[in-house]
Amino acid sequence: MIGAQIREDISSILQKDPAARSRIEILFCYPGLHALTIHRVAHRLWLREHRLAARFLSHISRFFTGIEIHPGATIGRRVVIDHGMGVVIGETAEVGDEVLLYMGVVLGGTTLTKVKRHPTLGKGVVIGSGAAVLGPVTLGDYAKVGAGAVVVRDVPPGATVVGVPGRIAGLKRHPTQDDIRDNEMPDPTLRVISRMLERQSSLEEKIQKLEKDLVCIRQQAPVTPISDREAEIWAALRQIIDPEIGHNIVDVGLIKLVEITEEDVNVEMSLNTESCPLLEYLVNQVENRLKLIEWVRIVKVEVIHDPWESETCQNTLIHYNEKSEGEKQPEDFEMLNQNHPPSVG
Repeated sequence: MIGAQIREDISSILQKDPAARSRIEILFCYPGLHALTIHRVAHRLWLREHRLAARFLSHISRFFTGIEIHPGATIGRRVVIDHGMGVVIGETAEVGDEVLLYMGVVLGGTTLTKVKRHPTLGKGVVIGSGAAVLGPVTLGDYAKVGAGAVVVRDVPPGATVVGVPGRIAGLKRHPTQDDIRDNEMPDPTLRVISRMLERQSSLEEKIQKLEKDLVCIRQQAPVTPISDREAEIWAALRQIIDPEIGHNIVDVGLIKLVEITEEDVNVEMSLNTESCPLLEYLVNQVENRLKLIEWVRIVKVEVIHDPWESETCQNTLIHYNEKSEGEKQPEDFEMLNQNHPPSVG
């Protein structure tokens, strides 16, 4: 029985390892074959309740081959462990027929309870170097695990798993081991990025088309009369609030003049102090707000220094202070603006 299994294992190694040259070479120089042969003896001892002898035999095998297979693990026929150094197969693991394992593969558990805690591998599964399959998961027939992957979920038959944690790469399925041992190793992350870039290119094309359509619509649109344009400008300026006073810059008298020439707008802003800390802020607000208007192309803001006269200032402020306490109304500012604008500096 053992001799027939050894002959099957040697034939399987000759088929799956191009470096194997002869049966004699495999018999004396392949640690994977040695580890599997010793495991079969240790497994029989384990099933017959000779647990210590089985563990000691597997320990000797680990010492000489670098491959650790628990004697309680179930190993199928024609299994190949190529190179083998660092391979670990846990107690409740089940390995199907014609499975191919490369160096550093771990079939490990994820729980401390004495239950089924190691993987189950179907027929023809291939697991690449350094991969780990953890927990009582099931890998379907002819599934493939890429090198360095960490598998923690079930894998359907014929699927390819890559990455950490393992992800199924693509929808292609491999019905046989010959098909699965190709050089295709798709990257699911790269695929997602590629799809995003394709989507971005499509959206950019749509935006460009919309921009061209908008230009055509603007060219065909009737010209807005100057009176309507001026009203639109003043309405936009009333949306700008002076943060020191809390009212819009039109009602507090900061805007003295608005001139419109085709698509250009000139705004004259009056300030009563030479060093206003909000000067740059207010100018930027005016420019940015007016440029939001569809037909406006150029906005020029001219700032004029217009200080208050002391007598006029005193009279207007006295009149303003005589108002009843509470929130000041816009008409209060209109009275102040009859002569000069209020201070914003």
